[in-house]
Amino acid sequence: MTMRFPKRYLIVILTFICTSVCYIERVGFSIAYTIAADAAKVNQSSKGAILSTFYYGYACSQVPGGWAAQKVGGWKILLFSFVLWSATCALVPLDPNRVLVLVIARLLVGVAQGFIFPSIHTVLAQWVPPHERSRSVSLTTSGMYFGAALGMLFLPSLVKFKGPQSVFVAEAILGASWSLLWFKFGQLEHPKATGESVLPIKGSQRNKVEHGRVSAKTTTIPWIKILTSLPVWAIVVSNFTFHYGLYVLMNWLPTYFELGLQLSLQDMGSSKMMPYLNMFLFSNIGGVVADYLITKRIMSVTKTRKVLNTVGFLIAAIALMVIPIFRTSGGAVFCSSVALGLLALGRAGFAVNHMDIAPRYAGIVMGVSNTAGTLAGIVGVDFTGKLLEAAKTANPDLTSPENWRAVFFIPGILCIFSSFMFLQFSTGERIFD
Repeated sequence: MTMRFPKRYLIVILTFICTSVCYIERVGFSIAYTIAADAAKVNQSSKGAILSTFYYGYACSQVPGGWAAQKVGGWKILLFSFVLWSATCALVPLDPNRVLVLVIARLLVGVAQGFIFPSIHTVLAQWVPPHERSRSVSLTTSGMYFGAALGMLFLPSLVKFKGPQSVFVAEAILGASWSLLWFKFGQLEHPKATGESVLPIKGSQRNKVEHGRVSAKTTTIPWIKILTSLPVWAIVVSNFTFHYGLYVLMNWLPTYFELGLQLSLQDMGSSKMMPYLNMFLFSNIGGVVADYLITKRIMSVTKTRKVLNTVGFLIAAIALMVIPIFRTSGGAVFCSSVALGLLALGRAGFAVNHMDIAPRYAGIVMGVSNTAGTLAGIVGVDFTGKLLEAAKTANPDLTSPENWRAVFFIPGILCIFSSFMFLQFSTGERIFD
């Protein structure tokens, strides 16, 4: 007798590929723009401003993305997002001297990609049963790091042989390809008749779940309760911290390797992908461990989330703070790998928690939380450029570890603060009906 492949597995695989492609795009832009900007003698502060522009657009569309996914459906919003940012990459020239064009393009890509994660979490909350949520969300979000690792491995060589613009072309092709896959396979009929539906569907709500969404007529979003909930704010603070560390390293590690350590990305081989590969591994380890602890009743949901979040963030804090001490590629790669890997482990705490406390409004809570994470990108990436420019004024030698200490110390302190916030205020219990 042939075992039927559950439809929800295909949905999870497609969302994993989705996040992978998105982060290939993000890493690809930072690599291509850094090389093009350095060749055009763009200063560090201006580089930070351009690199952070994406996050302004991204921040603006997080909550609207969650609302749209709730009302229209995650499938449609994901498809719309991919078509929009892929077309932008295909049409925009990568010229550091055409600042206005780059700003508009990065804002548009940011807005488009801002719809993605709230939509994904809306879909997963309705397709994935509670005992599979940790590993499903971890697998999906680990696509971010897998994509970043692939981008770091292959795109520097693509830039070297084909030029920075080739990165945009490759990203547009990847985005269009995923859009076709999602159009063909993403609009599976939700298996409400087979018992795979995981949302509690009552009375008039029955038979209104379709294509991975709840009908707009079935829910009234409790905005005030969401925005004043301390468990929600525990998730928000952790999301801010996670993304501050991630976006600073993602956007400035190429500069740190090239200028801080005088290393060529092309000559570093596969080692430059290790921080993101480590995130991919630890994200999935965290998901499997969390589901095991919960299903075997070794720990409660609340305790599991708190333990993994705390362990991940505190070890990451130490690793971040010691990065400037090591002056070799091996030391820098090791420390950044530990930092990003353990931050990814912490996602089995805070990043799944919104599905524990508000499964019906997972996209909304994710939108609120990810808005904070996006603000971290705006603040962290831009502020890092200003820090380096100020440090360069005092000491023009960017190879000096003193010029980089504050860059890595700040996210380390944030990790310590947010871990205590999550310990104090988070819960694994459902608090939204």
